[in-house]
Amino acid sequence: MSKDALVTVGLALLQTAGMLGVAPLLKTAIKKMKATLQNRQGPPLLQGYYDLAKLLRKVPVRSETASWIYVAGPRVYFAAAVAATTLVPTIFAGAPLEAAGGILLLVGTLALGRFALATAALDTGSPFGGMGASRDMTIAALAEPALLLGFFTSALAAGSLNLGELVRGTLGRGLPFHPSDLLAFAGLFIIVIAETGRIPVDNPATHLELTMIHEAMVLEYAGPDLALVEWASAIKEVMYLTLLVDFFLPFGMATSVAPGPLILAFFAWAGKVLVLAVAVTVAESTNAKLRLFRVPELVSTSLGLAFLALAIRFL
Repeated sequence: MSKDALVTVGLALLQTAGMLGVAPLLKTAIKKMKATLQNRQGPPLLQGYYDLAKLLRKVPVRSETASWIYVAGPRVYFAAAVAATTLVPTIFAGAPLEAAGGILLLVGTLALGRFALATAALDTGSPFGGMGASRDMTIAALAEPALLLGFFTSALAAGSLNLGELVRGTLGRGLPFHPSDLLAFAGLFIIVIAETGRIPVDNPATHLELTMIHEAMVLEYAGPDLALVEWASAIKEVMYLTLLVDFFLPFGMATSVAPGPLILAFFAWAGKVLVLAVAVTVAESTNAKLRLFRVPELVSTSLGLAFLALAIRFL
């Protein structure tokens, strides 16, 4: 194996390990900030790690009617989330495996994980699993096109679908103040809330059958299986916020692998992700949960914003 290949593999492993480590902390930090806005104490910042450790120590309990699809679902979902992290630039102006593919591969990898989890939810024959899978697929049918259109807006400006090229092109052009970028950011921010199961689209803290979407799909899981699903969901959350940073706020990213710029880029990335996490928390705390039939209207709004942003950029 050549030296460049070893460096690429090393960067991919390092970035993946960082995402795996930060994801539970960010998820708990959002819960903590939300509790603070509601005059509650909230969980300690390390609670996410405690919960994962507790679930990983338990013995998995599985339905007698479930097949290998039910067992494979959480593992494919987790593997897809981990694989997607290697395609996203974080502190360096380039993704470790950006040569493997760009925007289409990223969205396709995330869609594969969603399909695996929805199929596993249907495998047990539970009415809750089928209901949650149906609702999640309905939202995905609108969210994924909006996600692609928002990405294509930046891709059209950079002239490439490669995420590394997009980041480097944005760094070369400076901060994006074009109207299409603002519309694309608004549309993608709604998609981030929808994809991470946040209010007003979903409420991850409830098990009320009339409102739950993601929780309905994972209601049958326990122990290590549930830990993989929860961990993958946390990874997707930090990854979506990182994508917003990459496309619209890439300043501070390192352009060389020297230790100094990488350390500064890490703190810049952490600060920007924290600011976006605060925005997500405020949006979640100041809005009520939408009725289920109103959720497609909200996601359709993001689709319209993304389409308008792409049209303005093209024209």
